[in-house]
Amino acid sequence: MSQVFITAGELADMLGRGEPVTLLDVRWSLSEPDGTEAYRRAHLPGAVYVSLDDELSDHSVTARGRHPLPSGTSLQAAARRWGVRTGVPVVVYDDWNRAGSARAWWVLTAAGIPDVRILDGGLSAWRGDMRSGTEVVEPGDVTVAHDDLYDGALPTVTADEAAAAPALIDARAPERFRGDSEPVDPVAGHIPGARNVPSTSLLTDAGTLRDDLSARFGTIDAQPAVYCGSGVTASVVVAALASVGVDAALFPGSWSQYSAESARPVALGE
Repeated sequence: MSQVFITAGELADMLGRGEPVTLLDVRWSLSEPDGTEAYRRAHLPGAVYVSLDDELSDHSVTARGRHPLPSGTSLQAAARRWGVRTGVPVVVYDDWNRAGSARAWWVLTAAGIPDVRILDGGLSAWRGDMRSGTEVVEPGDVTVAHDDLYDGALPTVTADEAAAAPALIDARAPERFRGDSEPVDPVAGHIPGARNVPSTSLLTDAGTLRDDLSARFGTIDAQPAVYCGSGVTASVVVAALASVGVDAALFPGSWSQYSAESARPVALGE
């Protein structure tokens, strides 16, 4: 777990000892995708705001869902603006179900940037000082190892591979999985053969990872492939699996890509 997540206490100890660390505030939610104002009101000291929609996605890419992955080149330029430096650990945090921070963890790690961890419990777990306004940081010097994140340091699957995956996990809410409702995409339902493990079911009421993750995932006989609506909350499941030593693949386009391809079969119900 310590290679993927960091507790608020551990982060406070690092900062108290004066250890270098880059803090990234990745607040994002379906209802409020732009977290800039929330960041300006209060954030961890030294943290830089990262836009999931503008910097962790590339909307110029077509036919890859609602949040296509950015290129390594654009990510490197952004990471340097954020002050990410070679050899300095990165801690990412958010304030909504670990969605934004897990997306940042996945994208940065897939690009080949090492030592990126998610603040367990998010902003609500932090008990230290907060700042308002905007931080000014020295530009970083980090270099990414992969320009194509669809073929980067973390495994991904295509729509065809997801449909054929022997262990396919749908990270969306149960009502979206069943097809009872679909508030975002034009088609309701799920990929046939998938089982539903909502990303929120892996978190306690306090927003920290549950202690019984292995039991919740059950026996895993093949590499899991994970999808959600657009590849964001699926990253929470991938990170949770990584924390218990399971290497899972992400379907970046997720349901927003799959359901847009009208010839693909759709399942309803449990």
